[in-house]
Amino acid sequence: MLLILVAIFLWSTLAILVRAADMTVATLMFSSCVVSTFLSGALLLTPRYRQEIPPLKPLLPLLPVGPVSLLNTFTFFYSYKNTTVANAVLTHYTAPIVVALLAPIVLKERLTLQVATAVVIATLGLWVMLGMAPGEVLGLFVAGDRDTAGILAGLVSGAAYAVLVIALRMLAPKVHPLVMTFVQNGVIALLLLPFVEMPPDLVGCLWVVVTMGIVHSTVAPILYFQGLRTVTASRAATLGYLEPVCAIALGALFLSEAVTLRTVLGGALIVLSGYLTIRAGSGDNPGSGR
Repeated sequence: MLLILVAIFLWSTLAILVRAADMTVATLMFSSCVVSTFLSGALLLTPRYRQEIPPLKPLLPLLPVGPVSLLNTFTFFYSYKNTTVANAVLTHYTAPIVVALLAPIVLKERLTLQVATAVVIATLGLWVMLGMAPGEVLGLFVAGDRDTAGILAGLVSGAAYAVLVIALRMLAPKVHPLVMTFVQNGVIALLLLPFVEMPPDLVGCLWVVVTMGIVHSTVAPILYFQGLRTVTASRAATLGYLEPVCAIALGALFLSEAVTLRTVLGGALIVLSGYLTIRAGSGDNPGSGR
């Protein structure tokens, strides 16, 4: 569990680097994934990890993880670029609720009244953050309002992240975290290759790319995948609520972003929904999903 918490903390610093890089979202993601692919690939070739490379067949289920991870990260970065850090992370972390909704289908878990209540509270929290009716949100999105587009992108990233957590929880006990990191980043880099644009100041962005490639695309995923070997999907998703707390604080400290009352109230409702989700799972068999 501690490994997942450390990974989440590392990811909470992403907003600062995403804002600092004068690059498109696709180029930034591609560059960091290339750094991570080369780094993790080099580690896999060392005597210590070479035996962890499985035959091709066990790797096939990992391939669809790449596109889902791409959707998750791309929309999350887009959200960071177009709305506040608070809005981005709080909408992204509706993921635990989505995990709770998918669990009855994928993991055959019962949908309880507490979980259903949590979904309603989380939805209410999102509309408090938005401060407008659903029809107005759609109208602003069509009209090109950046803040609303960023919030909607955060919601998409949250849904993709939920699917990713469940898929990775199923794969983590079977594949070494370093192998999972290599395959995931390699697939993302290949998918993004046609959309890469040369940044105006490549040298100035190099420190961002290298930092993200090492810390956020290699170290954090390895820690997270290792943690998923012993932590259930719902617990892993709910532990992610550390990220909004850290990211909002870092956004206020380093990016001078004001934390509005609307964000605090909406975020509090979302965190409450996550707490109810944890409570709903507290009566499960401790060995389930392990």
